[in-house]
This record gives sequence, structure tokens and C-alpha cells, in this order.
Amino acid sequence: MSFSTCVMTLVDNASDLGKNSPNRSFRPRFGDPPKQLPQHMAVVVVPEFTMMPVTSAIEPLRIANRMSEKALYKWTMHSLDGQPVAASNGILAMVDGDLSAIPEDATILICAGLNVQRHTDKRLIAWLRKVARRGTSIGAVCTGAHILAEAGLLDGYKCTIHWENMPGFTEAFPELDATGGLFEIDRDRFTSAGGTTALDMMLTLIASQHGPELASAVAEGILHSPIRHHSEHQRMSLPARIGARHPKLVGIIEEMEKNLEEPLSPSILAKQAGLSTRQLERLFRRYLDRSPKRYYLELRLKKARSLLLQTDMSVINVALACGFSSPSHFSKCYRAFYGRTPYRERGIPVIEGAESA
Repeated sequence: MSFSTCVMTLVDNASDLGKNSPNRSFRPRFGDPPKQLPQHMAVVVVPEFTMMPVTSAIEPLRIANRMSEKALYKWTMHSLDGQPVAASNGILAMVDGDLSAIPEDATILICAGLNVQRHTDKRLIAWLRKVARRGTSIGAVCTGAHILAEAGLLDGYKCTIHWENMPGFTEAFPELDATGGLFEIDRDRFTSAGGTTALDMMLTLIASQHGPELASAVAEGILHSPIRHHSEHQRMSLPARIGARHPKLVGIIEEMEKNLEEPLSPSILAKQAGLSTRQLERLFRRYLDRSPKRYYLELRLKKARSLLLQTDMSVINVALACGFSSPSHFSKCYRAFYGRTPYRERGIPVIEGAESA
């Protein structure tokens, strides 16, 4: 990616974010020039947090300091009780103190990962609400957005979360504007989907505060090119995911993914694609080695598992949300696919890789 393209991308990112937010002229924005340097980023980690987005958020700030030869940023790590916290990969992260050790002028970054509902502590929620009342910029990476939503801090804001957690997130917080983008910066709230998306968010921050030239230099220093726009999709394209580029097959699967709660019949899917049901069957057998009915069922079961692991919805409501009219039929299909019933699934902790990347 050329230097000029990097600059244009970063300028677009910094100027686009929060444009359509209400009262944007009267609210501080994450990315406004800091009142003093170094700007303090207080990273709050909860148990089973995902380490990649944490390092992706901190490293650009460190490199910006080195390349500018100025102390533009500083960061500290914190936990609810000041004790070390184990990440989802088992590494024990040391912290600089508990929540009371965070100064009032710090920007807050909540970092979560697996089993976020289990680690949404009431004390953390109460503290977040308190610091929000004084106008603190508060953000999250990965499933930390769930904690902010639980605290009511994303009401009226654009936000995002990892695509695997999106079904449960939208069921739990249907009123929120969850975009599914790589990251969102909306006034004094900022969220990123996880993985390396925190890199792009922090590069946008650096560009907004200290110029796109520095942000581009940081990106080149960490071999991160091109710098992604916040609105880009998290997942790879559907043809890449299924390993096939047949346009009719792609179109049919897109329709399936849009209609999981009320599944379309094979005859309707075939008619929409201009095929006969026999041609539809052959198409799926050739490219995906299964029937369209089976593929559709697997999509619905995968969504069901996400809802079971990420929400407190009843098994019956999960079944209905995934197109099963009978709980017994849902349970039978689920057990055949996953080797355990939906009720048993509720008692199994999420293993690494099941929720967050």
C-alpha cells in the first residue's frame, strides 16, 4: 500500500467515525487531541480475556512513542481486585493495580474474551457507570463490548463485536446499533471486534491525534498494510469460506443465512435461483458434498450453539430462533450434530476458539 493511500485511508477513518451520531458537536470523541501528554490508556482485563486484541491495542501506542521520540501515550493494566488475570491462552497477565488505581483522566479499555457473561461482575458494571458519568472515554475490544452493553454504556452508540458473538449479542441487546464492522468510534465510546482489529482502531486514533504520517509509519513498522477502514467486513467473503465461486450457489447460501429463523423450502430456494430442485441438489452435492437440506440444518444448528453459549435464552426460544418448531426435534438434531443435547451444552464451559478469535 502506498504512503499516500495510507494517508487517505487514515484521514477517511478519522473523519467518518461518529459523523452520524447525535449531538456529536457537543460530546468529546475518542480521537480528539489529548489535553495533556502522555495520554493514559488504562487496560482493564477480565478472566479469559483474549490476548491478541490487547497486544494489538498497546503495541501501536508503544511504537508511536518510539517513532515520534515523544511520550505520546502510556498504558497500565488493571483487574477488578488488583490480582493477576489468566488470559484465554492460559498466560497469567500481571497488572498494575485494581480499578481504584486508575486516574480520572485515563481512557478506559475493557478487554474480555471467552465466557464473557460469566465474568461480567456487578462491581465492574457499577464502576463503569460511575466513570461514564464524568465523561470518560470508554471502549472495549473483543467481547468487552458485552460488558459495556450490560452497563448501558452503548445505548445510542454505534458498536461492534466479534462476528461469532454477534447472534448472542443482538439477542441480548436488540436495541443497540451493532454494525458488525471491524471497529467503531462513536463520540466517547469505541469498540473493536477482536483479533487484529484493535490495530486498525489504534492507528486511526494515532492518525486523528498526531497525524496520518505517524500512523502510516507505525503501520509500516509492524508490517500491517493496508490499514483497514472501520466499515470493512470481519469475515472473509462467502466464496472464500465455502471454497466455491459458483454465483447461484453463493446466492442460495446468502438467502439461507438471511432466513435461519424461518427456513425457506428447497423448492423456494431453487425457484429464486432459477433452478429445479434436482439442479439445486446436484449443485450442493458437487461443491459442498451434502444436500441443501443438510447444509441449511448445519447453519441453523451453528447459530443455535452460539445462542446457547452466549445468552440466557431458554432452549425452547433458541429452537424457535433457529427455525425449529419442536424442542424435541431440535434436541434430536443438535445431539446428532454435536454429540450432546442443548440442555447438556449449557453446562459445558466454552473451550478456546469457540467464541472469540
